[in-house]
Amino acid sequence: MFFDEAVIYVRSGDGGNGIVHFHREKYMPRGGPDGGDGGRGGDVVLIATRHMNTLYAFSRKRKFIAENGKDGGPNRRSGASAPALRIQVPLGTVVKDAKTGAILADLVEHGQAVVVAKGGRGGRGNQHFATSTNQAPRMAERGEPGEGRELRLELRLIADVGIVGVPNAGKSTLLSVISNAKPKIAPYPFTTLEPNLGVVVVGDRDIVFADLPGLIEGAHMGIGLGHAFLRHVQRTRLLVHLLNGESENPLADFNQINAELALFDPQLAHKPQIVALNKMDLPEAQARWAQVERELKQRGYSIMAISAATGSGVRELVNRAAAELAQLPDQVRTFDQTPTYTLAHEEAMAFTLTRGEHGEFIVRGEAIERAAAMTYWEFDESVARFQRILERLGITKALEEAGVQVGDTVFIGDYELEWGE
Repeated sequence: MFFDEAVIYVRSGDGGNGIVHFHREKYMPRGGPDGGDGGRGGDVVLIATRHMNTLYAFSRKRKFIAENGKDGGPNRRSGASAPALRIQVPLGTVVKDAKTGAILADLVEHGQAVVVAKGGRGGRGNQHFATSTNQAPRMAERGEPGEGRELRLELRLIADVGIVGVPNAGKSTLLSVISNAKPKIAPYPFTTLEPNLGVVVVGDRDIVFADLPGLIEGAHMGIGLGHAFLRHVQRTRLLVHLLNGESENPLADFNQINAELALFDPQLAHKPQIVALNKMDLPEAQARWAQVERELKQRGYSIMAISAATGSGVRELVNRAAAELAQLPDQVRTFDQTPTYTLAHEEAMAFTLTRGEHGEFIVRGEAIERAAAMTYWEFDESVARFQRILERLGITKALEEAGVQVGDTVFIGDYELEWGE
């Protein structure tokens, strides 16, 4: 089975905790705070490699979690940062956010990498909180939590030439004749259940041909087998449109395939095509050749007559494909990516306040949830600092206006707190 889609869960590492510690040394009774900082959590990185052809590796393992950063130590020793978790994917992988569908990256070059989840920063030790009025702070930060997200991986094959046509047009036979590929071949529709790649040597150049499953009417809407592979056509630079010489109306087949391509992606309507009528070894194809050639020439297409079964005209078709490729830009089509950006200050500081089923107050917001996760609740000074953050963000005022009373439950992210005076 050809694996060209996968959904995986990735999570970057949490930052290491900063610690509360005071220097202890003989003859130095007031050594001061020297709690070290935590190390940074590991990033999750996707890297494109030419050594993979499918997404099969993700059919068994779907969860990838990076290591956490190490906690800080005494004497201002910082914890070690965790290494990045590097995940290899095949060339042509489009990375999407599974929830929003936004394209995060399009990996088309060997070694191209993208960070899909950033590791949490390490918490600061109490050495950073010493001031002239508080020279012995019992306060530090826990490490910032890592990011967790679901990703959808879609593989779009990178091939020079895509062979398209209706089912049973002879695409797999043609690929087997011009290359060493061994696709399954049989005289019934939908033999090809997955794309097949073959390398054809022309002179000193290797050309990659892709045999794509046959398309039927409505394929762009998910009808038939071809819809799952239409996206692979997007990467190709040139199409070989193979017509079935046995068909009752090859011209109708030609119109249908072009319509399905254009409906799936308007840019495919402008992709260069070489049209070839196959099965010229059969009387039916020979009888239809003159009409098909005449009508396609009137539309501005040039058409070739071939027989993949006997090899007639096949070498001329390959040479013509090589000549046309030489005239086309040597590049792979990429897809628009959502630009990476940092949240504006106002957006990061924003919060929402709602009431739960039992009257509890629920506060949600990026900044306040991160602050809660990084607070040492066992240290009074850390709790007091968190309360100052609540006031600075306007959450305290919002809770008071909403009628919060002493003893009420307030949820901030995953933390359940009791409101006090």
